[in-house]
Amino acid sequence: MLTGVTPDPPVRSRRPARLSPRVRTWLVAGLSLLGGYVIATARQVAVRPPLVLGQDAVSSPQSRAARVTLEQAGGPVIRIRPQNGEARTLLVFYPGGLVRPQAYEWLGRALADQGVETVIPAFPLDLAVTAAGRADALIGAYGGGKRVVIAGHSLGGAMAAQYAARHPRKVAGLILMAAYPAGNVTLKDQTLPVLSLLAERDGVAAPEAVRGGLNRLPAGTTLTVIPGAVHAFFGRYGPQQGDGQPDVNRAQAEGDILNAVQTYLTGLR
Repeated sequence: MLTGVTPDPPVRSRRPARLSPRVRTWLVAGLSLLGGYVIATARQVAVRPPLVLGQDAVSSPQSRAARVTLEQAGGPVIRIRPQNGEARTLLVFYPGGLVRPQAYEWLGRALADQGVETVIPAFPLDLAVTAAGRADALIGAYGGGKRVVIAGHSLGGAMAAQYAARHPRKVAGLILMAAYPAGNVTLKDQTLPVLSLLAERDGVAAPEAVRGGLNRLPAGTTLTVIPGAVHAFFGRYGPQQGDGQPDVNRAQAEGDILNAVQTYLTGLR
């Protein structure tokens, strides 16, 4: 036995500090709200609204004459054809991220009397990045005897650019709406005619980013600024969080968008 050594006092276990009932109540309420927000957000992404043809799409007597059907070609697709006569051009349109295809039906209807057939696919979760090669099935089903132009808005435009870069022989043109190629995608060495539309008041796709994307597009790319327009004016899906404040009404912006697209398609002919 050792002497002269004072033994250590026994170690007492410390109980964790107890939260007051009021703090516990606030904590539970906060976690419940956070959980509800996460669930609601996940549900919004996973459960998409139904495809409804003709919803907020008709804008002129000519557009009313278009034939619009919901078909299957590698998945659901809105098909918009001229009422009378055969189409000479097939426009494959990739919607923006989390945007339903019918938001762009207005454009297809407006182009139908110009001999353009438009197909707007529905992507899983409404994200074109989930199936960027979807145009293969659409061109195979509807592109026979037609010149094919691929287009897209926002994220859909980035995926359309990726498709055009990887399949240069399948498309005769590319239209980007508030969009630009991803950093690892370039079409710079191609001769593909490209139209890039920039919304002047866009708060989602920054104008400097759209202009910067021209460095990854063919030298002859046409950049057209839609005066006073915002990101959400390319599709009819309502206001978008983070977007800018428009200086023009939607009708004026849509008219400018349509004129730019028609001029571009006419130039291809």
